[in-house]
Parts: sequence; structure tokens; C-alpha cells
Amino acid sequence: MAGRIQRAAKIRRMGNRLRIRRAARRDAATLIGFNRAMALETEGKVLTPQVIGAGVRHLLRHSELGFYLVAEAGGKAIAGLMITTEWSDWRNGELWWIQSVYVRPEYRRHGVYRRLYRHVQALAAGKRGVCGFRLYVEQGNRRAQATYRASGMKRTHYLMYEHLKPGVRFYTAARTRSQRRTS
Repeated sequence: MAGRIQRAAKIRRMGNRLRIRRAARRDAATLIGFNRAMALETEGKVLTPQVIGAGVRHLLRHSELGFYLVAEAGGKAIAGLMITTEWSDWRNGELWWIQSVYVRPEYRRHGVYRRLYRHVQALAAGKRGVCGFRLYVEQGNRRAQATYRASGMKRTHYLMYEHLKPGVRFYTAARTRSQRRTS
């Protein structure tokens, strides 16, 4: 308990020292790590290193597809997210999709995502064509859903569907504790 209180005080002190910046190619390993940790934690998926690595590096080289933001505290990357775009003919504007959100566990519930989201909003405010933001969240991730609601986002009536081409492989299922004990 004392460690958690000390960590919370440290994070509060970091407040104005939290730096949010656009990711650069040098951040690839960190972003790959964030993606792998998030997929394992939220979906029980072990992302294939070669696939997620190529995917992160591709976006970092092709800004027309989107961009990553990184939050740093004390020079250490503590969180990140990815923005990709969708054209909305109904709105005659661009929606920014917030994806691959990850905050290191020891920095969660201390406003780091809120600061990232505010930064995204500020970036979009300078772009006339951006009309809003969307994200998807794992159905069982109640804590993340509460965070997004608290940031002002509203749940929509849409469901997400997906169809991948045959042969697309990007993860393996994580082994459960009982599976690890029996092997």
C-alpha cells in the first residue's frame, strides 16, 4: 500500500513534466512492446513479433496512414496510442480512430490517458477536416470503457465485424496458468 501511495505522489508530481510527442522511428521497439503487452493483457493473444514489428515500422514510415503518440515521464516512455483515419461521407470529414492504447500498469488511473486524449483533441482542433474520434474496446475491459466515458466519449450503437483474408496470421493464443503448470 505504501508503495502505491508513493508511486501516486510521484505521478502527481510528474503532472506538468509529462511530455507527449509524436513517435519517431526510434520508438519502434517501445511501441511493439506496448502492443504485445496490451494484446496479451486484454485479449490473451501473443502477437507474432515479426508481424507486429513490421506493422509498427510501416506506420512510422508512412505518416499518410496515421501516427503514434508517446507519453514520457522522466525521459521514459510510459504510454502510447495510434491514430488512423476514416473518411466519413455523412459528415464530410475525417474521423480519427484511436487505437493501440497502452499505459504501463504503474501509471494507470493517474490521468495519463486523459492527457493523451487532450493532446489528440488539440491536434485535431488545428485540422479543419477532422470531425471527431472513434475507438473500439474489448467488451470485457470495463476499466478502459469507464476511462473513455470519463473522457467524454459515448458508446455507439454500432457493432464491429471483421473478415480476414485466408492465411492472415498475427498471433497465437496465450497459454493459461493451468496449461503452463501441466507442461
